[in-house]
Amino acid sequence: MGRSVILGGARTPFGRLGGALSGMTAVELGALAGSAAIERAGVTGADIEHIIMGEVLQAGVGMNPARQVGFKIGLDRQVTADTINKVCGSGMRAVALADLLIRAGENKIVLAGGMESMSNAPYALRQARTGYRMGDGALEDLLIHDGLTCAVAGVHMGVHGSNVAAENECSREQQDAFALRSHQRAVAAIESGKMAEEIVAVELKDRKGNVTRVERDEAPRADTSAEALAKLRPAFDPKGSVTAGNAPGVNDGAAALVVTSAGGAAARGLKPLATIIATGGSAWGVA
Repeated sequence: MGRSVILGGARTPFGRLGGALSGMTAVELGALAGSAAIERAGVTGADIEHIIMGEVLQAGVGMNPARQVGFKIGLDRQVTADTINKVCGSGMRAVALADLLIRAGENKIVLAGGMESMSNAPYALRQARTGYRMGDGALEDLLIHDGLTCAVAGVHMGVHGSNVAAENECSREQQDAFALRSHQRAVAAIESGKMAEEIVAVELKDRKGNVTRVERDEAPRADTSAEALAKLRPAFDPKGSVTAGNAPGVNDGAAALVVTSAGGAAARGLKPLATIIATGGSAWGVA
């Protein structure tokens, strides 16, 4: 059994919650990344046999968002598609599943990736369908409920992060130092142009028809420092160590890869970006 290879890939910039990309849906972002990935891989849309896209916040997005991506790109309507939810690992799992399909011989070329528009996560009014007899109804934030809270333990991921850090003796100072290094490296990569080769620019039109190109990630901050991070209060657990400065961002964006077999790439005369050697998963208890 031969190995799978990655022919090409692309991603959109990643926008902040309510930022420059908040006016776009996850499907629109996924289609931008997918279309660019196909072009950069040296294949055509007609070569894609299957799509796998990860997306966590699917409420209100519509049936099978991955298939919507295919239609938006302009792929044939017979191209099959799966949308998966493995929370933070959804996009990576999509690529792992593409590898399995390729090695099993079910598909020859697969478009795989992940997409998310956290800015467009809706609010839910749980009893609106059956009605309220008395009292007030409360809107529920599905960004928090579906994307940031353990459905089993009911624990917010920020609290869970603090708990895991404490269990593994990872101090607030260590977390801040890691966050600072991440910002510094991201900013350096952006300024040097290294990020540009993987990003597909997003063009946004205002009401007057003026076009703005978004080409940079919004989250990395050049002005942050160890001192600034140290001043931030814990964001989720008053006694915890996770803050707005060292926690993962809440973002909008998408990324996609084109996966095929090593033999298929060779037959087309295409040089792969990478070879998939192995994939795996793990699970742990909730707390």
